[in-house]
Amino acid sequence: MIARMKRPLLSLLIAAFAFHGCALAEPDAGSTASTQAAETTEAAAPAQAPPVVAPTIVARFPHDPGAFTQGLLWHDGTLYESTGQLEQSTIRKVRLEDGKVLQSVAIPPQEFGEGLALWKDELVSLTWQAGVAHRWALKDFRPKGSFRYDGEGWGLTTGDDALIMSDGSPILRFMDPSSFTERGTLLVHMPDGRAIPQLNELEYVNGAILANVWQTPFILKIDAKTGLVTQVIDCRALVAEVAETDRDAVLNGIAWDAKGKRLFVTGKLWPTLFEISVPGL
Repeated sequence: MIARMKRPLLSLLIAAFAFHGCALAEPDAGSTASTQAAETTEAAAPAQAPPVVAPTIVARFPHDPGAFTQGLLWHDGTLYESTGQLEQSTIRKVRLEDGKVLQSVAIPPQEFGEGLALWKDELVSLTWQAGVAHRWALKDFRPKGSFRYDGEGWGLTTGDDALIMSDGSPILRFMDPSSFTERGTLLVHMPDGRAIPQLNELEYVNGAILANVWQTPFILKIDAKTGLVTQVIDCRALVAEVAETDRDAVLNGIAWDAKGKRLFVTGKLWPTLFEISVPGL
């Protein structure tokens, strides 16, 4: 298997939960003004860290242990999933109850599949470094064309009127669903101003963005208007339960069933998909 190699973690620190309660990263080099502003704020009054919550496991479902999960979404009673790795990337329709793949299409073998989102009657899937977003008919996975974009593609989700995209940086990009041109950006940050990089798989839930932080057991709840992290979901118990030894088998994949108010999460190469309950969702 070809291992996925991305930029290394940017000084990601796991602080004491009783005190800070989250994974933090220093701002990008060169952000002198932001750093000084954050230091001034901290000196005046320490910013209150967002609450850290442990999810309650509601149910467990089978998940293909060979699926290198990149994107996950729920629509009309079914899971849709994108998987990665060169020559192995796919778009799939998956039955929740037993994890059976009901339908699948391969992404071009030279491309590394990434995030997945639904817009109207089409699925849109990213690629890591190819700069191509593929469009697929929801009904039968027929190719409908593609978009081009600059930079890397990591996660993708459907917002109120735009597709929201991550690229591994602390910046989320709001993309026009019709042209995939960038409409705006959002800096994801903690209350003390520190930016959080390595944002990966995304899911939009009632005005908030849930984001996996790559190579950590944390999911961030982010205000979609301000970029402020308002909650940290600590999934270490889930990671420990699946007990994966492959370093690439990280927590990744978030799907929200809006009608049933259910949240599903899984990971790359995980044998289990979890339904979890999180306070505030």
